Amino acid sequence: MFFKVKKIMLFVLIFVLILLGGCTTIYNPATGRKESFFIDTKTEAVLGKDMAKEIDREMKLSGDPMVLERLEKIGKRVAAVSDRTDVSYSFNVVEEKEFNAFAIPGGGIYVNSGLLLAANDDELAAVVAHEVGHIAARHSVKRLQAALGYQLLSSIALGVSGEDKVLQAVDVVFGVVTLGYSRKDEYLADRLGVKYSKLAGFNPQGMVTFFQKLKQEGKSSSFNLVFLSSHPPIDERIKEAGKEIALVR
Repeated sequence: MFFKVKKIMLFVLIFVLILLGGCTTIYNPATGRKESFFIDTKTEAVLGKDMAKEIDREMKLSGDPMVLERLEKIGKRVAAVSDRTDVSYSFNVVEEKEFNAFAIPGGGIYVNSGLLLAANDDELAAVVAHEVGHIAARHSVKRLQAALGYQLLSSIALGVSGEDKVLQAVDVVFGVVTLGYSRKDEYLADRLGVKYSKLAGFNPQGMVTFFQKLKQEGKSSSFNLVFLSSHPPIDERIKEAGKEIALVR
């Protein structure tokens, strides 16, 4: 999968980066500070659309209208109250038993069918809100910028960079969205998840009860759980989520 992804992403990434028009500084309400971006919303959307096409080819996505309707209904409510509304959010179900969800640049959110079956609406809202938090904070964009750097971004746009460096950046962004972010990013996404699920009219306690289910599944399951292997310690996340819930009530 990843070899094919890298080849396609290399072509698209070079094309996308040619569209870059320089560095823009904005106030990001999701993080509460001013941040600089070389990759603007339009460029992010182009990159996300190509990643979505690759995911469509490589992963089995559900076509069950009832399952998709449930996810989309909850997802749209959460996205509408988020700190970022300049992207077109989309919601997709991956046919996998493993408890996992991830977001790609540009607003695409994917939730595994196993997670959907196990989560009630409040818990699903918390999971989706967590992923919306990653998009609002532009975590994948920041990782890509960090992997490339401004000078390399410029050289790629001019067609003079090395392919190995570009592939390294592609590995970073694709690995991040499927395997997880830094602990700092995950904690922020948890806090935003509590905030957004509450604003959307869901019980933010769903974040805690989902983590508890996740912890139990990790004890009884024979397969690897991405949420447990690459994210912060589950007990610590439960503790921090509880603190955040107390603040938003």
